Amino acid sequence: MEVYIFLFCISIFFLLLKPLFHRSNTLNLPPGPIGLPILGSIHRLGRHPNQSLALLAKIHGPIMTLRLGSITTIVLSSPEMAKQVLQTHAQSFSDRPIPDAIASMPNLELSLVWSPSDDSRWRKLRGLCSTQLFSAQKLNSLQFLRYQKVEQLIQHIKNRSLSNSQVNVGEVLFATTLNLIFSTMFSIDIVDPEFSTAQEFKDVVWKMVESAGKPNLSDYFPVLKRFDLQGVRKCTMVRNDRMHQIFDEMIDKRMKARASISSTRHGDFLDVLLDQWEENGSILNRETIKPLIQSLFIAGSETNATTTEWAMAELLRNPEVMQKARKELTEVIGSETSVKESDMDQLPYLQAVVKETLRLHPAAPLLLPYKARNDVEICGYTIPKGAHALVNIWAMNRDPKYWSHPLAFSPERFIGSKIDYKGGNFEYIPFGAGRRLCLGLPLATRMVHLMLASMILSFDWELPPGTNPEDLDMQEQFGMTLKKAMPLCAIPVYRKLG
Repeated sequence: MEVYIFLFCISIFFLLLKPLFHRSNTLNLPPGPIGLPILGSIHRLGRHPNQSLALLAKIHGPIMTLRLGSITTIVLSSPEMAKQVLQTHAQSFSDRPIPDAIASMPNLELSLVWSPSDDSRWRKLRGLCSTQLFSAQKLNSLQFLRYQKVEQLIQHIKNRSLSNSQVNVGEVLFATTLNLIFSTMFSIDIVDPEFSTAQEFKDVVWKMVESAGKPNLSDYFPVLKRFDLQGVRKCTMVRNDRMHQIFDEMIDKRMKARASISSTRHGDFLDVLLDQWEENGSILNRETIKPLIQSLFIAGSETNATTTEWAMAELLRNPEVMQKARKELTEVIGSETSVKESDMDQLPYLQAVVKETLRLHPAAPLLLPYKARNDVEICGYTIPKGAHALVNIWAMNRDPKYWSHPLAFSPERFIGSKIDYKGGNFEYIPFGAGRRLCLGLPLATRMVHLMLASMILSFDWELPPGTNPEDLDMQEQFGMTLKKAMPLCAIPVYRKLG
């Protein structure tokens, strides 16, 4: 089917594309592979673009040009090149091209993810989220919620342990983070105590993330967008509608409660947003609140669960690392039966485990692309106006020029190191850098450390019978986030503490 689509593109749109290619050829572009007529290098991306682009960078260098259909794409695969886009020329790369899979989401002009970073409305929304959701003061005040959700997680795993049952690690972690986000925003749980309803929401979230990250003809040939030839936009629209239906129910219920005589404030993020809505001149209303919540909802639930699942997989694959992490936890926690966030400063090895997990398995292997507002000169090359810029974090994190034994899982490399993930060290930017440094970083790091520490402390973990640690499947499944292709299933053995 796709062959016929390509032939259709060639026969109908060749004359439209030719002028664009001619201009690109007159510029001093970075080097790159020679592409096929019309298609360019689309065929080179494969199922794992992060890996394919890393291999191409070894041939063509840390800044290279790929023509993907009618789009000129610049791929940056080194800290020095990433810094050029994320910091030195940040103003010129403040826009983002919007994938067609995302285009069906209403009010994208007020999205934290897709709006230009120099837009005043974007700055107001980001400031609102920073102070009302992710500030240290707010996170500390909601500490009890995270403890509550992690306690539910441990109890659920304990019940599975008593029946000697396997646990789908990613699924229970996703349910936990999902409930945390819903409780933070709406003061309710969306997943039942037994986590049996988590799969529906996990499927909705992952399908949206996967759709936005998969190759789509509409993104490579914008003139084809109206046709939605692969049906990506249509599928995403259905899932958007489902999520917005849930948000509408939450908003309607809260507004009705606020209008009643005996109304009580929950003090959650929805109350903050509705307060802003009621202010004169606010940019918020029902239709702008929903995409804001949706972006926070997707980013928070998927990435935190995926990172913790990768960490558990690496620990089960490297038993000696698991032993060191548990020994540290046991020494620090002592007779206590649960981990607290205040313990984390005393757990440098656990912190190193998380850092190493994010190095090998960054939640976003390719930073969401940027779009050049004007011609930009980088290292003597000209990046033309309208070109897309991709930063390959996955490649940078596995480059032997910056990391010794880059494919080995070795938390020890971070012990005593001043490298962190706050965007100041461009060789290690799992949460991005610059203006678009991940807004939820403070919550993500707290939650991942807390869930991982609690699971290590409370249980011994065994792989299913017949599975050896060295044989554990570590294949990736590419989307806008990088999940484990084969879900991690393990058998928990409860460790009585205290």
